Amino acid sequence: MSIATTERTAVCLTPTVRSTPLPLGPLARVTGADEYVPVSDGATVRYANLDYAASAPALVEVQAAVQEALGEYASVHRGAGYLSQRSTSRYERAREIVAEFVGARADDHVIFTGNTTDSINLLASCVPGEVVVLDCEHHANLLPWKRIGARVVSAPLSVEGTLEALEKELSRRPAALVSVTGASNVTGEVLPIRRLAALAHRHGARIAVDGAQLVPHRRISLRESGVDYLAFSGHKLYAPFGLGVLVGRADWFDEAEPFRCGGGASYQVIGTPVSKSVEVAWHTGPARHEAGSPNVLGAVAIGAACEAIAGLGEDAVSRHERFLTDLLLTSLEGIDGVRTLKIWADSTERVGIVAFTVAGRTPREVAEFLSDEYGIGVRDGKFCAHPVVDRLGCPEGAVRASIGLGTGENDVRRLVRALEDLSARTK
Repeated sequence: MSIATTERTAVCLTPTVRSTPLPLGPLARVTGADEYVPVSDGATVRYANLDYAASAPALVEVQAAVQEALGEYASVHRGAGYLSQRSTSRYERAREIVAEFVGARADDHVIFTGNTTDSINLLASCVPGEVVVLDCEHHANLLPWKRIGARVVSAPLSVEGTLEALEKELSRRPAALVSVTGASNVTGEVLPIRRLAALAHRHGARIAVDGAQLVPHRRISLRESGVDYLAFSGHKLYAPFGLGVLVGRADWFDEAEPFRCGGGASYQVIGTPVSKSVEVAWHTGPARHEAGSPNVLGAVAIGAACEAIAGLGEDAVSRHERFLTDLLLTSLEGIDGVRTLKIWADSTERVGIVAFTVAGRTPREVAEFLSDEYGIGVRDGKFCAHPVVDRLGCPEGAVRASIGLGTGENDVRRLVRALEDLSARTK
């Protein structure tokens, strides 16, 4: 029986003729959920997307919001026409929705960027002092800081040891900012953000969180957590329309030079013919760092995504994800030759990301097998986090399966079956 036939059969059965519950289905509707792809035997199967950590498909609510906004799309902020006013309203309303979604403080700025990497580079241009960062970060939260001479702390093999190492470094020499991951993009492990914020503040530093992998899976409140700056991407938050977000305390943003210079960032430009120079007065607020025509549709998309996810309820999202993640981890433990990865021995919280290796197979071989034979999409390589993947003993990289709102139990069980098959073929 083919994979596709098995899944169709499961859907047709009703609780009255089953002794066990129906498989857990997706929590939300995403675009592309019914896409079928070819496999090696010539059949087609429903695509099992287990690569949410790289880029998540759009929620259907996001697709609908963008479609509606397209009909009234026009220039924003400086247009007097009705459609310009409508587009401006949508753009600024999205900023308000994002602020509500992440529990921003009343005086925080919400700045729209290109993605998380863009957001962190922007923040790096604003920090008025030294920065401390861990070596287990995604390159987006490592390389911008390295370029400005950040102090890199090696993360020990325990969460408690990592906090102690940061405490020791800040005690040795103060810093303006500590920048950490919210959830590892390699293993999904979550650091204790509130404790890290308290630690940084205790030493007179602010804290920035790379929330690219945290925000799509767990709600975070800047007010409640004490986080000073939060960066994340629309394409990981079910809004793949080229927008990123940087939220945080206004003073550093308002005092720094604009991240990009151009129209919209300036409110007055005066040419002085005598000295043959140009004098510029820059805006404060988000506009200071949003030069050029903004990504209105990206803002509409991310606002719709935030509203849709908030409407699901935080408990529902975490329960759905924990069930599927626990199912995957438990199942992988029983497959010969499969090793799952973990950075911190004492970590207890993780989002729906599981990285693993298969003995005797390169990560690319595993990923190609899963795609060619079973119609499963995963990620392979070092996930733009080379130092930590190398430290975990994976010089060739690993395979990463990541779960999202559109993932169902059948997707996870198909991955397990495929890896059992591959393990048997490897012996």
